[in-house]
Amino acid sequence: MKKLQKITPFLWFDTQAEEAANFYVSIFQNAPLVSGESKILDVNRYDETGSKASEMPIGSVMVASFQLEDQQFAALNGGPFFKFSGAVSFVVNCETQEEIDYFWEKLSKGGEKGQCGWINRDKFGVTWQVVPTVLDKFLGDADSVKAQRVMEAMLKMTKIVIADLQKAYES
Repeated sequence: MKKLQKITPFLWFDTQAEEAANFYVSIFQNAPLVSGESKILDVNRYDETGSKASEMPIGSVMVASFQLEDQQFAALNGGPFFKFSGAVSFVVNCETQEEIDYFWEKLSKGGEKGQCGWINRDKFGVTWQVVPTVLDKFLGDADSVKAQRVMEAMLKMTKIVIADLQKAYES
């Protein structure tokens, strides 16, 4: 039996939990350099008791549990009471420009692209950051002038371009 994950992100949707879970799984299943498994784990539906408590239709999706790169998530159809905020986001750490390009285009489709690798809202309202793993090295460099050049370059970007960060770091 697989050990239960200690912390699971739990996402509140109005009525799109299953659609969102399928969307995210399809993106991560087909991503370049996939290192973990992405799949739908379970879909639970509202029964009569849950329907009465939530005012959601009997038989409609209550919770869709899914996994992205071995990280488990739960998506609830809870109605229009809560909305997503950019105060919480999911970071997608990318090794290559190919990965950045892929996740940037897939996750931002139908949403709102932001600055510095942020997708302010995907088509479901969830906020993502698509960043290269080398960014921490560049911004944390002991040479503060190099780090500052990288920060200045990044602040001019929407989708992050590793080659441009590298150029700023080395110039």
